[in-house]
Amino acid sequence: MDLRPARFGDTGWMGPAMDWRARGMLALTRDQRAEVAAAVAHLHRLGDPDLPMITQETFPLPTLGPALRARREELRRGCGFVLVRGGFREEYGDDDMARVLYGIGAHLGAAIAQSWNGELLGNVIDVSDIESDARGYQAGGAQRMHTDSADLVALMCLRAAPEGGASRLASAVAVHNRLLRDRPDLLRLLYDGVAFRRMARDASYGDGVQTRRIAVFARTGEEVTVYLSGAYPRRAVEAGDAVLTPLQQEALDETERLAASPEFRLAMDIAPGDIQFINNRILLHGRDGYRDSPALAERRHLLRLWVAVPGWPALPASQMMHTPADQPGWLRQRRARMELPSIYLRAMAARPRGEPAAA
Repeated sequence: MDLRPARFGDTGWMGPAMDWRARGMLALTRDQRAEVAAAVAHLHRLGDPDLPMITQETFPLPTLGPALRARREELRRGCGFVLVRGGFREEYGDDDMARVLYGIGAHLGAAIAQSWNGELLGNVIDVSDIESDARGYQAGGAQRMHTDSADLVALMCLRAAPEGGASRLASAVAVHNRLLRDRPDLLRLLYDGVAFRRMARDASYGDGVQTRRIAVFARTGEEVTVYLSGAYPRRAVEAGDAVLTPLQQEALDETERLAASPEFRLAMDIAPGDIQFINNRILLHGRDGYRDSPALAERRHLLRLWVAVPGWPALPASQMMHTPADQPGWLRQRRARMELPSIYLRAMAARPRGEPAAA
């Protein structure tokens, strides 16, 4: 086990010292906004192709595309995030905004399915009063610091909450180094890994493996990566797959506590139309609590994209809760255009309260 400080590029920043507007914001120029408009119009001329047909070729961005790809190194070895501020929320309906997110994401990498249901865009909205087995992004309120299962995670804001709901980011590299300094005993346990149990349908429609031993921190050369989900270890314990020792539980709790603390966290408001891309390997992310609207169509609503970046090395096998082998089975459940907000919200509004999603 290689327990030494992580020094991979400039990834170990502290939240209060990070000027994210100066370091991580890409404000589109008038010409770049015009490129986006031309790309949306091009999609409509093609007959509104389904999301997988939206590519760099069908959504051409002559100058914005190269500008986005130039950020890959900063995303991997720098601050690990970029906020694309387009200023065009009023120009497009929700479905075209979804196409914009998918099209811009195509210039950074390839979209991957996010669950057994095969969705290529996740609708991040509180439907816990409708969906009986709602995931974290389908429930309201605060979200604990965690990671997802992709190289990049993108969030586009369609509607902000009336109050609260700011995005929280923290450098997992900085958290790693603080644990090394103050609690190497806990860090050693996190490298050793704990049992994670994912949702049953993710496993059954995927590679069939529900419980794996996952290293919260892993090192490949100079690069330290993170994988953290508080729900998965708890689910493993509840199912009888594993027993967490008091020190293992303390290690998980201390990682989350540090990441959420004022010393480490960065708060970022994502305004309607903004797109936040984060490096899921080196950043932990969460959300402040918020007050929402009662009407489904007026609730806080973001869209989530998971992106695999070409040229980035694969995550260590010890950190793959979901694997590439899951993707074919998950995508078999997908239906054309099901992720578009109008279709998603219409389907949610038509369902009886508390009914699980159909396969």
